[in-house]
Amino acid sequence: MSSLIVPGWPAPPGVRALATTRRGGVSRAPWHGFNLSVRAGDDPQAVAANRALLRRELPAEPVWLAQVHGARCVDAALAAPGVEADASFTRQRGVVCAVLTADCLPVLLCDDQASVVAIAHAGWRGLAAGVIEATVAALGEPGMRLMAWLGPAIGPQAFEVGDEVRDIFVDHDAQAASAFAASANGKWLCDIHQLARQRLDALGIHRVTSADSCTKADAERFFSYRRDGVTGRMAGLIWLE
Repeated sequence: MSSLIVPGWPAPPGVRALATTRRGGVSRAPWHGFNLSVRAGDDPQAVAANRALLRRELPAEPVWLAQVHGARCVDAALAAPGVEADASFTRQRGVVCAVLTADCLPVLLCDDQASVVAIAHAGWRGLAAGVIEATVAALGEPGMRLMAWLGPAIGPQAFEVGDEVRDIFVDHDAQAASAFAASANGKWLCDIHQLARQRLDALGIHRVTSADSCTKADAERFFSYRRDGVTGRMAGLIWLE
């Protein structure tokens, strides 16, 4: 499918990853395009058709999670369908880890030996809750052996938050202040990619590549909850061949 994004990161042979866009698919407005979420209010038959299109690109049906903006990471090979979690990992080949996003940051991880992969749904709540730390802990690998790809998410010029959000991150780590820029209306513009990089760096993961795409700014390619409210969801996916 030409609408899919292949991460530009130095993952070893045997690691496969994709990110979807809103292009293609059969959903109608306001989910128009390639909506993959069954929880966004879309016609279930349209979602099923979209998922069937995606399935053609994958070795198996993705392990879809019931995401709650938390920090739980599960073993995708053992997880029940629709398990409540915001991240998954696998060491088993052919098992597809997946998260759904529409502004939140998909964080994809793998090791140098192509022995384990993971994905996390990292909005500001998940980041603050420690979803990256929990996911890396589940991998059981030192940071120097891991690399990450940060997929499409809301950009630093579009993600406005209040003092309470900034305070959560700065209280955890003073250097997080550099990820917030004062806005003219007394709010803050938040760089969620930078916050994720800081968390990864603290875990010894220094090889981090980013998609550098703003979901809110690019309505033609991406769903955005902040922009549209009622909208679809895109998927980040990773697996071992």
